[in-house]
Amino acid sequence: MITIDPNQTPTAELHQYLLGAVSPRPIAFASTVDEHGVANLAPYSFFNAFSSNPPTLIFSSNRRVGDNTTKDTLHNVEMTGEVVINVVTYSIVRQVAVASVEFPAGISEFEKAGLTPIPSELVKPFRVQESPVQMECRVKQIIPLGTEGGAGNLIICEVLLMHIDERVLDEKNRINPHKIDLMGRMGRAYYVRASGEAIHTIVQPYLPVCLGFDQLPANVRNSKILTGNNLGQLAGLVEAPQPAAIEALRGETYIREALQSQMPLEELHRLAQKELAKENTELAARIAWLGAQL
Repeated sequence: MITIDPNQTPTAELHQYLLGAVSPRPIAFASTVDEHGVANLAPYSFFNAFSSNPPTLIFSSNRRVGDNTTKDTLHNVEMTGEVVINVVTYSIVRQVAVASVEFPAGISEFEKAGLTPIPSELVKPFRVQESPVQMECRVKQIIPLGTEGGAGNLIICEVLLMHIDERVLDEKNRINPHKIDLMGRMGRAYYVRASGEAIHTIVQPYLPVCLGFDQLPANVRNSKILTGNNLGQLAGLVEAPQPAAIEALRGETYIREALQSQMPLEELHRLAQKELAKENTELAARIAWLGAQL
């Protein structure tokens, strides 16, 4: 591994290492107005949600590395204390990229990016009509992290109102990740589309406590077939399979064939792996624990 010392690495280079490693990141498409009511629209990927009570979002507007200047968004939130954070979806991501361009002051990013400004209810900045979730926010605090180029300014926002397009909701009135089709930011010019095969469901109850890796049979932990993710699925079980359930497998034809093969342990682990791929974790555990008896 290479080791990066922030004190010995140029800021622009360090910036890309950080963005490449800490990714994907959600994108805050921030709409603001200045003290004269002039609108500004810009995307920020140093962004996330940090509290639900009070509902709190934080994004960072960094000082430019080249000339150490700050962006219009920072000036605007300092002047007005308000911002609308719109989410970025696949359908508008190229328009969002256009809005990231450093247009001269007074030029409308809404117009340049072909996006539609619509009035907010509680704050002055406009919402982006094409974004399926728009959050009207009051700026609670701005925390400067430094004075040199690359230094962030954390903009801590309290959500006053959320507007959600009903078309991205499922039958339980929850946001469906496939319908909302969000985009995330990675390093350099890389983005990620958070829908389709990119979405994975991982259900891991935190109570009661699970078995953990240390409670797996030794030849399961040291398997040449089962991956770390496979072992994580087994370690996430609340209890080990019962001996009677394990023994009952010996009556299954495919299990007998595996036990009679030249490499029975590996064959059992392959069978367990196939069941894990189908989320049949309890059956996979029975098969894996049977191999522990060999």
